Amino acid sequence: MGNCPYFYSNFSTRVLQNGGQCGRLGGDMKFLITAGPTREALDPVRYLTNRSSGRMGYALAGAARHEGHEVILISGPTTLDVPAGVDFIPVESAQQMYDAVRDMVKYADAAILCAAVADYRPVAVQEQKIKKSGERLVIELEKTPDILGSMRDVFGFTGTLVGFAAETQNVEEYAQDKLRRKKCDMIVANDVSRHDIGFDSRENEVTLVYPDHVEYLEKDTKEHIALHIIEHATLIRHA
Repeated sequence: MGNCPYFYSNFSTRVLQNGGQCGRLGGDMKFLITAGPTREALDPVRYLTNRSSGRMGYALAGAARHEGHEVILISGPTTLDVPAGVDFIPVESAQQMYDAVRDMVKYADAAILCAAVADYRPVAVQEQKIKKSGERLVIELEKTPDILGSMRDVFGFTGTLVGFAAETQNVEEYAQDKLRRKKCDMIVANDVSRHDIGFDSRENEVTLVYPDHVEYLEKDTKEHIALHIIEHATLIRHA
């Protein structure tokens, strides 16, 4: 696999519209990777989101390209540069990410769903800015579409499926449950209650949860962690 560093750049990145034809760059596998947070609108100026920086997902896209694979990167809003040579689809909401994955997964041999997608969204989006009034404001939420849970039975994806589990407790237990429920080949689990890894950090420490065993990746840069994850996904595909 090697430890050669790579850097992010906008050079030769192509922006695709949802449903667009992805470029064929050559390489052994075609990866679909999701990254970043989503934003669920409350009104024209406010939204619900989370602390995801997108660094892990972008590191995965860069690592896959570094290893010679083709990459479709579907990302929520971030401030990161897109890795060179990646087919890039920007989205904002969970629904937009669901639609983009549904449309593009047919091009992929492997999918790594790393994005921190909102679990809930406002039932109603106000057309005008919500004005301050009263001591409390109650907002009704509804579930967003389950992207990872739709991959097998709804989208019909039969390739290598890797999900992420960002947990604050019982990390391995919750990841094993998610692996079974979502019909994944592997779950990458990390403890986001720690301040030295995960959200807002350039480093991570993860557990790779398989149906029959687990493997631990010690604390390292997200770029190096990503290279290991790509290697494991490749091994699953060729097993």
